Amino acid sequence: MTALDHPARDGTDGPVGPPARIPFPMVDEVARHCLQEGEPETVHIEVHLPGRLDPDRLRRAFTRALHRHPRIMVREAARPWYGRRYEWELTPAADVEAVLFPEPDRDALKHARDRALRDAPPLSASPPVRLEVVRLPETAGTGGSRDTGGPGGTVLFLTINHTALDGPACLRVLATAAELYGGRDNSPAAPPVRTGAETPRVPDTPSSWAPPARVARGAPTPSRHQGNGMLVTELSVPRRPEGAPYTVNDQLMVATALMIAHWNREHGARPRPLRITMPVDDRSRGTDMPIGNGTRLVEVPFAPGELDASDMAGLLRRTADRTRALKARSRPQLGHGASLLTAPVVPVAWRAAFTRGLRKAAGPWTSTTLLSNIGRVPYALDFGEGAGRAHAVWFSAPARMPRGLTVTTASTAGRLHVALRWSRALLNHGDGSHLRDLFEHYLHATQHAPERPADRPSGSAP
Repeated sequence: MTALDHPARDGTDGPVGPPARIPFPMVDEVARHCLQEGEPETVHIEVHLPGRLDPDRLRRAFTRALHRHPRIMVREAARPWYGRRYEWELTPAADVEAVLFPEPDRDALKHARDRALRDAPPLSASPPVRLEVVRLPETAGTGGSRDTGGPGGTVLFLTINHTALDGPACLRVLATAAELYGGRDNSPAAPPVRTGAETPRVPDTPSSWAPPARVARGAPTPSRHQGNGMLVTELSVPRRPEGAPYTVNDQLMVATALMIAHWNREHGARPRPLRITMPVDDRSRGTDMPIGNGTRLVEVPFAPGELDASDMAGLLRRTADRTRALKARSRPQLGHGASLLTAPVVPVAWRAAFTRGLRKAAGPWTSTTLLSNIGRVPYALDFGEGAGRAHAVWFSAPARMPRGLTVTTASTAGRLHVALRWSRALLNHGDGSHLRDLFEHYLHATQHAPERPADRPSGSAP
């Protein structure tokens, strides 16, 4: 992993001991090379609480949490034109107010979501994260029960510049803030015990050389409206038979693949292999969690002929074999080629131009979509008396073209929270609603996948 681990500390004083500057890790540098004003690289986290928060008390708690995880207190350092690296400059204090309280209005939730997709915290000011606190009205009408959890309460919007850090790292900081605010234990829960084969077998997979399918163009928003659109929804966590060889993550992967295959058929796209990027995060979730961009990306392939919902059990088993094998492989975060792109042998500005050109040329080989499954949120996110414990948490990942669509899932309080995010150059809100309905349909179908005898592991009972 490239996230650098500065020990968590108490107090509100700045970093003591570590060097003032640290070079951009590989993931940060590639992201910095490819920044686009029209489609900002933001990660959005949305936390719903049943009660209210005291503004001054929350500001103090969040400031203390930032200093307990000082790797988040960074800004991009100035450099000469011939500099061979981007560098983060660790700061002893925040350059800007990180906690904001927008004026309440009936559309405050929509406006906060729009800002989270549109306005990235600048890299030039520390910290590169923004926390907006939105008070929901006491009456209904805030967007519908599918995406708000009901009237009243408070919604925390964390907007992250993805060049600097990712969602799980920022959620760790928020869990620390919740503990400092409410005095309740927000230690991470133990990860779930996984069942199934212990040793991944190497499955047959479609060739990775052929350009994968693209998400078919729907009815894109007019060009004057750039950036991303988003839709969030709440579903039941899918059930799976006891002892099933696949996980909920595999069910989500299959539902995503079938959703896109169905959408593309409806829009007359020629059948082509799908490749779905899946972030894998091996970091601990304790207070020693490395802060930064710490996930590695793997690609799960699907051949056109196997995306058949009538053979759901077989599709789930093949997907489980592939995801287990991919997770078990030792691989750099962005693959071996990225290590060459970020070698500091020439000025970083030259590498940036080369990387942007290479990214454009490699566009046809970019994966079809990204599925980021956070899994069960490991923290209670309990802010104590008056504010309460989170009952819904949504994440969303950037959806820049040519991929143009991402699916991000997390589960809290026994419910699955799904965010579909798309480039407005590809889809509009009506398209997003249809994709959500397809995802829900196929996710439900994964719960009813009777195994044929050939699908069972050898030696298993019928």
